[in-house]
Amino acid sequence: MVGAKQVIIMMDHCTKDGAPKILKECSLPITGKRCVNLIVSDLAVIEVTPDGLLLREVAPGMTAEDVQKVTGPTLIVSPDLKTIEV
Repeated sequence: MVGAKQVIIMMDHCTKDGAPKILKECSLPITGKRCVNLIVSDLAVIEVTPDGLLLREVAPGMTAEDVQKVTGPTLIVSPDLKTIEV
């Protein structure tokens, strides 16, 4: 990721068992710290900011509360939260 201007992660939001994949702290060895700018999952679009994780968009039928329930860290809900257009 050396030289990348923006790093976007695309992932499933939860494990097959329903546990959050977005965690407060990584339990695996880290190859790069603070390098992700945006997380795009099947449930949400989350911007990584200096203040924390900013919830920008949610999947159709989901609410900010639904996404928070399956996310480890506390999310900051954008004042202009949108639904992902599919």
